Amino acid sequence: MNIGIVIVAAGRGERAGTREGPKQYRLIGGKPVIAHTLAAFLNWEKSGRVVVVIHPDDQGLFSAAIEGVAAADRVTTALGGSTRQQSVLSGLRALSQTDATHVMIHDGARPFVDQALMERIASQLSAGRNAVLPALPVTDTLKRGSHGQVQETVSRQDLYAAQTPQSFRLATILEAHEKAAASGRHDFTDDCSIAEWAGIAVALVEGSPDNVKLTVKRDLIMANQKLSAAALPDVRTGNGYDVHQLEPGDGVTLCGVFIAHDQKLKGHSDADVALHALTDALLATCGAGDIGDHFPPSDPQWKGAPSKIFLARAAEIVRSHGGTIMNADVSLIAEAPKVGPHRQEMRERMAEILGISLDRCSVKATTNETIGFVGRREGIAAIATATVGYQGDVE
Repeated sequence: MNIGIVIVAAGRGERAGTREGPKQYRLIGGKPVIAHTLAAFLNWEKSGRVVVVIHPDDQGLFSAAIEGVAAADRVTTALGGSTRQQSVLSGLRALSQTDATHVMIHDGARPFVDQALMERIASQLSAGRNAVLPALPVTDTLKRGSHGQVQETVSRQDLYAAQTPQSFRLATILEAHEKAAASGRHDFTDDCSIAEWAGIAVALVEGSPDNVKLTVKRDLIMANQKLSAAALPDVRTGNGYDVHQLEPGDGVTLCGVFIAHDQKLKGHSDADVALHALTDALLATCGAGDIGDHFPPSDPQWKGAPSKIFLARAAEIVRSHGGTIMNADVSLIAEAPKVGPHRQEMRERMAEILGISLDRCSVKATTNETIGFVGRREGIAAIATATVGYQGDVE
């Protein structure tokens, strides 16, 4: 038994909205829906050739969607028709040119199909069944209505909700599809209904509650939430350290705030040791080097420049890499001047430069207990930590 796969993905998905393109190419969990569906079958050891039926206008979309999908060399495409029935027939004809003996026909917009379901179906096929339908018993109370009024309650006994992959002996379902097309019947809504019309017995197997079809936009949103919750978020932390020498002067600039003092910090720019350390911390989160790479002290244009320019540029670089700044924390190590009276203004200045809320900015200060160069008031040091969330997730 050689099980080929036909995945039907030629629809326009208009009920999910058209502005963002066909639903099978929308992103859930950072990848297109069709990529998730394909991976489920390609990772199953019993699957053979896979034929994906696509819309004639979607060849570029499909090629982009399967980039990075493992074993994509086993995938071929066929062009769909104006109805699902015609698209399936196109896929069956393509699969018949391979060595497949059986076929699983699956909706491209059912990305949560699992291997346990495939195994249940394969077991029935290997036992000689010509057609197998995965389905779940209807559990909701059913009503028949007309003109906004309930007409009657319908018994749910022996009623099932059909799923895919609907699976068959390939020659059997291909012949039934060809006969249906030749007879002018194009109104079948699934493949088992064609099998029933052709007099083929259809066996039931237990479906999967997770094997839902993504139909409307809310389905896509919920699918993305489900996958995103299971993913490891891409949150990165960067550290920065800087120190500048003190010399006689009239004040220092720390976190963008000038503080009158009997010394000043020595440096090519305004020597704001806090913002320099924070700039390095931000750049570290996306591997973008350090402050010296972007603003070399040998460049005369940065002589005396306010360090907020450096920090703002680092924030731009982070955002250009898809990052969202979540937290910025600076620790100042100095004997003098006193930082406490200026801490709030420093936080406000950082929030303004970075474009984030005040509660995401922290400034702390400590002395060096008169030990070392800081303790001797020869310099001021700063340690900074930045937390940035990036789009996507860690695989």
